[in-house]
Amino acid sequence: MDAVDATMEKLRAQCLSRGASGIQGLARFFRRMDRDRSRSLDAGELQRGLAELGLVLDTAEAQGVCRRWDRDGSGTLDLEEFLRALRPPMSQVREAVITAAFAKLDRSGDGVVTVDDLRGVYSGRAHPRVTLAEFQDYYSGVSASVDTDEEFVAMMTSAWRL
Repeated sequence: MDAVDATMEKLRAQCLSRGASGIQGLARFFRRMDRDRSRSLDAGELQRGLAELGLVLDTAEAQGVCRRWDRDGSGTLDLEEFLRALRPPMSQVREAVITAAFAKLDRSGDGVVTVDDLRGVYSGRAHPRVTLAEFQDYYSGVSASVDTDEEFVAMMTSAWRL
């Protein structure tokens, strides 16, 4: 585990210990750190916010965390990037059931769900194609709100008729 991963684990534990376990609690914490109200955190805002939780990072460490979590290359963290970084990793059981649901949609078996795969089942105007990584990312967010693997598998099995 590198320094950024260790920081993420410490931050997740700190948020949980202070009652910010749900998405709303983490969103409130994010807004408190966003001092300039830009709806994103730069490395300095992240560094100051984490220091309030007792996680003291030097400037280089805070910049490293921002770079790791910044998915869109903006140089800052928006709320979605922040929440995604704090999601706990999914178990292999959950990943397997998500992959099975994706495979059911991917009729052509090429690893991408297209409008042709979904014809007659779903309107793909907003998202004409979905990759397995995007599908997994979506269900990773759903997974964070489901307590046990058994409940998650039951939900996925029922929803996707697996």
